[in-house]
Amino acid sequence: MSANQTPPTATPDAVKDAAFLKACRRDPVPHTPVWFMRQAGRSLPEYRKVREGIPMLESCMRPELVTEITLQPVRRHNVDAAIYFSDIVVPLKAIGIDLDIKPGVGPVVENPIRTRADLAQLRDLTPEDVSYVTEAIGLLTRELGATPLIGFAGAPFTLASYLVEGGPSRTYENAKAMMYGDPELWADLLDRLADITAAFLKVQIEAGASAVQLFDSWVGSLAPADYRRSVMPHSAKVFQAVAEYGVPRIHFGVGTGELLKLMGEAGADVVGVDWRVPLDEAARRVGPGKALQGNLDPTVLFATPEVIETKTREVLDAAAGLEGHVFNLGHGVMPSTDPDALTRLVEYVHTQTAR
Repeated sequence: MSANQTPPTATPDAVKDAAFLKACRRDPVPHTPVWFMRQAGRSLPEYRKVREGIPMLESCMRPELVTEITLQPVRRHNVDAAIYFSDIVVPLKAIGIDLDIKPGVGPVVENPIRTRADLAQLRDLTPEDVSYVTEAIGLLTRELGATPLIGFAGAPFTLASYLVEGGPSRTYENAKAMMYGDPELWADLLDRLADITAAFLKVQIEAGASAVQLFDSWVGSLAPADYRRSVMPHSAKVFQAVAEYGVPRIHFGVGTGELLKLMGEAGADVVGVDWRVPLDEAARRVGPGKALQGNLDPTVLFATPEVIETKTREVLDAAAGLEGHVFNLGHGVMPSTDPDALTRLVEYVHTQTAR
């Protein structure tokens, strides 16, 4: 938007009546709303241009840059919601955890949490710790007008996995060893992380986010009994902490087909589903009273337009009987995805589902 343009304005009712929020509330919608996890990011050339030479964590702390990056896919793809550009480790960095996001690796923690004494690294998060978030969301809501903004945070289990392992892991051997071997320390660790996560989401909601998503990216590594006993109470604490705001709460993890019912029971209004479980089957597993989000396989976007439409139609058909459906991928947009394929996908879903 140029300097001489007036930012769009929207009444609270205009945002509330957005298709995305209606679907989250399981209300009738004019069309199935669409947004994509990682819609702002490396698949967009304009993103790579503005991020050039700026480390990831630094880019999350520059309000004007965050605003621009968050808006880029809304402008390009005509998605029904924006998601705040950040990273799940931002609140940990904000409270002083010595970590960095290393290109090609991911978050790396200098001093992993392995003992009770290590818990001292985790102090409470205050709004002042993330004042740049409040500033950026203020800028965004003025620019977005009637388009809702989704806030997000990492769930306690996934944050704990990074903190205990010291970085990304395929096996989570240290985290699981603590969970099984020292359940009291594990519970105290996740309880502190639940408080930090809840505080981070509250900052985003109070600044203007219209919905929030809790990413439990790695929780699919757990059996249902272990999830129920050792993880679910802490995710539930997060959802309960923000319940008073009345904004839709979305819960998403990868490989969580066996956990879908429990993830809904943790307090989500919307359960995110990856591509491994068809949405009609996911609805049976989750049970009534929840909207679903998903779930096109992200790799389908590398196929021909005809194949993309066919696979998208399968998702829409499986979602036909749902109480509420937000169309999304089953995980994040992959970096080498053709942005035009995403734009065409949004248009296709909107056209095919117009009421």
